[in-house]
Amino acid sequence: MRSVCRCLIFLLPFLCCGQQFRDVLDQRNAEAARLYEQKQYAAASAILEELRRNPQIAALEDARDNVLYNLACNYSLLGDAKKAVDVLREAATAGNLSTANLRQDSDFDSIRKDPGFVKLLDELDAKQKPAQMLWSSPAMRTPYREDLPEDEKIAGLSLLWSEAKYNFAYFERLGGIDWDGQYLSYLAKVRRTKSTLEYYQTLAEFLAQLHDGHTNVNFPREARSRLGWPAINTHLVEGRVFVDSVLDPELVKEHVQRGSEIVEVDGIPVKQYGEQRWASALSASSPQGLAVKIYEGSLLSGPLEWPVKLTLRDATGSLIQVTLPRKSFADLAKYPEKPWKRFERRTLAGNVAYVALRSFGNNAMVKEFDRAFESIRTSDALILDVRENGGGSSSVGWSILGYLTDHEFLSSQWRTRNYRPSFRAWGNPEKWYSQPGRKLPPHGPNPYSQPVVVLIGPHTYSAAEDFAVAFDAMKRGKLIGEPTGGSTGQPLVFALPGGGSARICTKHDRYPDGKEFVGVGVLPNITAAETVEDFRAGRDTVLEAALRYIGQSQP
Repeated sequence: MRSVCRCLIFLLPFLCCGQQFRDVLDQRNAEAARLYEQKQYAAASAILEELRRNPQIAALEDARDNVLYNLACNYSLLGDAKKAVDVLREAATAGNLSTANLRQDSDFDSIRKDPGFVKLLDELDAKQKPAQMLWSSPAMRTPYREDLPEDEKIAGLSLLWSEAKYNFAYFERLGGIDWDGQYLSYLAKVRRTKSTLEYYQTLAEFLAQLHDGHTNVNFPREARSRLGWPAINTHLVEGRVFVDSVLDPELVKEHVQRGSEIVEVDGIPVKQYGEQRWASALSASSPQGLAVKIYEGSLLSGPLEWPVKLTLRDATGSLIQVTLPRKSFADLAKYPEKPWKRFERRTLAGNVAYVALRSFGNNAMVKEFDRAFESIRTSDALILDVRENGGGSSSVGWSILGYLTDHEFLSSQWRTRNYRPSFRAWGNPEKWYSQPGRKLPPHGPNPYSQPVVVLIGPHTYSAAEDFAVAFDAMKRGKLIGEPTGGSTGQPLVFALPGGGSARICTKHDRYPDGKEFVGVGVLPNITAAETVEDFRAGRDTVLEAALRYIGQSQP
């Protein structure tokens, strides 16, 4: 039956149109991607050639570019430089081919010295140079100095302002912010800065007004080296801040221990300190996302030369005061921590398979899940834990969801601003370029058919939220835990004077049915939040709630 379906799919693109064609295109692209992962490059090329020849592909610019690029990758991996270069030339004629991608993509390593490939890159460089000078001029890539010249500071602020003004996806969510007015007010602030570190802190505050977790400033390495943290990690539980781990054994001698509550920082109540010091300086899309960034990320950071004074309360209620030195990134990296596993699989009571997916950074996660799948298949229920997953590539998570169903399922829908200068000159309202949720294929026959739950929380972020959205929409099981961080999208990254950079979120994602989750978080079907008692005892409140739900739902 499966081979018959493949034959029908092969013919359908020549018979259908519109959304029907887009659906078939997604199926065939997914099939080619699986063959590529299996290193069956000739078979993948055959599918992509079929799509390339279909006249309907010309009407779908993004899809056409993707097909041509992937086809060139497969030909390169087959060692056929001529066909790879011919396809790339076709893509270049269509107008969307990045020389940066061609230089970085390892799929082209086998033809990198081919005269035709080298000539193509030279031609593209010459053709794209005017646009590169417009959007990525080396004039902004100035070196780090302890205090940048005022002109460079103003230029960097102006670049942030303009890139956000034309590319940021969420202005309408801000209730009519006067972005030009904010720019004017920050000109004076930038001029008053006395160092590059202070300058970048001011830029970070400027972008934080957009309240988006994928829109932020990255400090130069030299500026970051001026900052430090005490050798402890903090954790937010039930609105209170606790010591989560103590990296330096010497601090234990001073009675700094896991489970101690941080009551004050430098003599100021901890929540007041966090709000005053960090709330306006950090970029976040949701209240829970901002809380994590403040109280678990930045709370105790500051100048290396300034120690931090803490008032701690232990489980008995006793108070102690300690003064902790701040240490550099390099010094903190020397302390051994418990091993961090990107992929973890174990069997829990009741023959429940537990799989922690802590990163979607690359396809290695899919391969690890695939290796464990036969073992997972024998379980009576499956728990997928993405509470500590900060994101990566959405396609990685969607590939894993394909193991849980024998039906197509939908990804998030998305849109990006479609700015056309002449339309603005004519007084036309701004429009959006939109795409519906993609129809994603199942992995193959015999999917996992037992109950599934997914654990989520405020550290679930970006591509991991795209995973949670698709899982929720496919109605395959329950989301258990707390709302996610509420931030995903495609950032535009660009350099700033002094060696730093920034990124602006250009893509607005929604559920397949249009429901918003950016700025809100993906909401759990069953709420379960860590308690102080469980945290101090080392119990996993959310995992225990999931096991109770599975036990109650099984016959």
